[in-house]
Amino acid sequence: MNDADLIALRRQKDQFFKTSPHSPLTPEQQDAFQGIRFFAPNPALDLVVDVERLPGDAVTVQTTSGEVRQYQRYGRFTFTVDGENAALTVYETPHGFFLPFTDAAEDIYGGGRYLEPELLNESPDRARFEVNFNLAYNPYCAYGPGWSCPLVPLENRLKVAIRAGEKQPEER
Repeated sequence: MNDADLIALRRQKDQFFKTSPHSPLTPEQQDAFQGIRFFAPNPALDLVVDVERLPGDAVTVQTTSGEVRQYQRYGRFTFTVDGENAALTVYETPHGFFLPFTDAAEDIYGGGRYLEPELLNESPDRARFEVNFNLAYNPYCAYGPGWSCPLVPLENRLKVAIRAGEKQPEER
């Protein structure tokens, strides 16, 4: 995705947060909303990765509200950020692929960020995905109570900084 398309998507999301009745923000928050804070576009973190398929075992994930959800492990990939190796697991849900992660970047939501990686092609033992960290977003629970958001599994807690996507929301 080029920078112009990314910036256009960001503007659309800002408009949704500011004006939509489906926004995660309260009406008071919407009135004061000045826009989502983002890292600058980072083309180096728009990746095409080979994912090694996993057996598809279920993972139990707790949510911020104490609920429990089940996700299927789809596969794992490795990549390099600023010369450091990292690995993440992609999960499969009834609604598509899900990539929750936390990282060591400053000024991000401590509960993690999410992505929906795009499947490009697959075989029985491997798959290829586009993983664009510039699209990493905060879960709705970052904006206020009342939302139930999956916690990031231990296997997706990175020690490297992913300086792309959304930053920590402004104070509520």
